[in-house]
Amino acid sequence: MGWIILAIVVVLIIWLIASYNNLVRAKVKVDNAFSQIDVQLQRRFDLIPNLVECVKGYMGHESDVLTKVTELRTSWSSATTIEQKAEIDNQLSGALKTIMAVSENYPDLKANQNFAQLQDELKNTENKVSFARQFYNDAVTKYNTNLAVFPINIVASIFNFKSAQLFAVDSAEAKQNVKIDFGK
Repeated sequence: MGWIILAIVVVLIIWLIASYNNLVRAKVKVDNAFSQIDVQLQRRFDLIPNLVECVKGYMGHESDVLTKVTELRTSWSSATTIEQKAEIDNQLSGALKTIMAVSENYPDLKANQNFAQLQDELKNTENKVSFARQFYNDAVTKYNTNLAVFPINIVASIFNFKSAQLFAVDSAEAKQNVKIDFGK
């Protein structure tokens, strides 16, 4: 009888360790996925000033856009929560829409080789940002599901694992097309 109890205790300990390790792996995957978003958005922040430089001759209000991008870049580096970073990302997307809308109205700018190259790089970066967001949200969903599923939720509560936030667009403004007024 003693061996049976010992075997049950050993199996429970092995299960506890395996469950804990799975939760740690999932949390590390979430952290890694978020850092990938950081990397891609930093690349985007690095490309935008170059794009603005190309557009300067065509944009009467380029200093406002460049100032906004610079402010967002500073805010990005000091943001600590996913919600803050998502909001900054939404604002940056608005600035990008402005720049791209300007380019649509100037055929000479669209034909500029530097602008076209920067636009392609930005498009590739946007695809990478989109993929990184999707990967992060998938990792968060899997991690949060692990935290909620019985009996692993018991291990999660014992070791104080907390759910992670999805990277989402909450702003209705960010979901709309940007309006450009060239009458300024």
